[in-house]
Amino acid sequence: MLSLIVFLPALVALALSALPAHRDARVFAGAWTVAGLAQCALVLVVWRDLPGTGYGAVERREWIPSAGVSYHLGVDGLSLPLLALTAVLFTATAVYSWRQSDRPKNFVLLFLCLQTVSAGLFVALDLILFFLFFDLSIVFMYFVIAGWGAGAPARAAALTFFLYTFLGSLALLVGFILLALAADTPTFDIPALAAHDPLAGGGPYATLTLLAVGVGLAVKTPVFPFHTWLPPAHTEAPAAGSAILAGILLKMGTYGFVRIAMPLLPASWRQFAHVIVVVGVVSVVWGALVALAQADLKRMIAYTSVNHMGYVLLGLGAAGMVGADSEHARELATTGAVYQMVSHGLITAALFLLAGALHTRGHTYAMSAYGGLATRAPHFAALFAVAAFASLGLPGFSGFIAEFQIFAGALRGAPAATVVAVTGVLLTATLFLLALSRMLTGRVRLPDAPGTPRPFPDLRPPELLSVGALLLLATFLGLLPRVVLDVIEPAARALNHLVAR
Repeated sequence: MLSLIVFLPALVALALSALPAHRDARVFAGAWTVAGLAQCALVLVVWRDLPGTGYGAVERREWIPSAGVSYHLGVDGLSLPLLALTAVLFTATAVYSWRQSDRPKNFVLLFLCLQTVSAGLFVALDLILFFLFFDLSIVFMYFVIAGWGAGAPARAAALTFFLYTFLGSLALLVGFILLALAADTPTFDIPALAAHDPLAGGGPYATLTLLAVGVGLAVKTPVFPFHTWLPPAHTEAPAAGSAILAGILLKMGTYGFVRIAMPLLPASWRQFAHVIVVVGVVSVVWGALVALAQADLKRMIAYTSVNHMGYVLLGLGAAGMVGADSEHARELATTGAVYQMVSHGLITAALFLLAGALHTRGHTYAMSAYGGLATRAPHFAALFAVAAFASLGLPGFSGFIAEFQIFAGALRGAPAATVVAVTGVLLTATLFLLALSRMLTGRVRLPDAPGTPRPFPDLRPPELLSVGALLLLATFLGLLPRVVLDVIEPAARALNHLVAR
């Protein structure tokens, strides 16, 4: 089942590659949408059959036995919500791209391949398999940014993205090799390494391993100070690319912390948890402050991703600092961190799709170029307002559930850091309220249109459907969080038992 979920988009891409490129763009986008819907249905089947503890839908085949590498897939409560997020976001992006007119065949083929490697990473239970999907995601996103961005600046941003994240992946590979060699019999199998815990005693070797793994994942997340590749990549990428980059690719870094760094290096994670917390808090505050200073809508949204991923690190780091007598606080922090990954993916992807819709009409991301959009484009204004309030953590949306759990759990282990991190919520509220007041209210103002004589169309049906579905799901998870929490909590409990041993 998992192999089918992972490789279904690639099979559709293979079939579409036989079609001539001049075919109607809706043929390619339609096939991508159907593939996404089918993947969503298969994920629901796996969700229904997920066992209460341990991994479900496990597949394992020998791959490179002499090196301890296997084709090992499986899901648990930490990975299944992210696998579902992958299927949902790619499907929404496919619907959004129905009007894609610039080389639609190549565009769809690239995204189908990216969909395959993204799903594969979240179900990989072998370090080398994880690394393979991790690296391929970098390659495909490079071509998305360079191929569908705006000329030379896009190619420069794509190159910066590739070099940063590829160097991070090399550090990650070094960490994986160190992990495998630490075992009595070298293996890259994640469950086997977690069960035998070869680096339980910590020490310099374990510290070096955590450093290599941590740097590789931090670049991908990204957190301060490894975040500088993110704003130009988002600014130059097409809207669909930005949505997937923020919604899925950034989660590969944070997911790596909960799947690899925490369970396989528990002693070192506890030893350096305070460093993780500090990095998380700095990312929260720095990301919000820099976002507040932006005049470009897309760059502002990009910096809020640094802010929100900082909350994830705060929760995971605090879980390593909480004492053995506070198991509930540790579980709250970890569960909130995973929930934040899902919530951020839905909300920020919606924001980037809305930014893309705005650019399509006004050809600029400068917030100062727009005003009074609530009058000219009420559907856009309504969805943008909902997405903004969801992103700042308003009760009733999934972001509130995630941040509340992170703060409640982290207070026990890192009270001072948590109090500082709460200021990030205030800063995020400020920057989004300013953006809403500048762009949606007041006198109507459009780019290159003094007096606004020219038309400024509201959201079209594909845009309305894709963005509306993401925000509806974020609202559903804000009102009925148990649907996902019941899956995450048992896995978070098991993870924290490994960290605390």
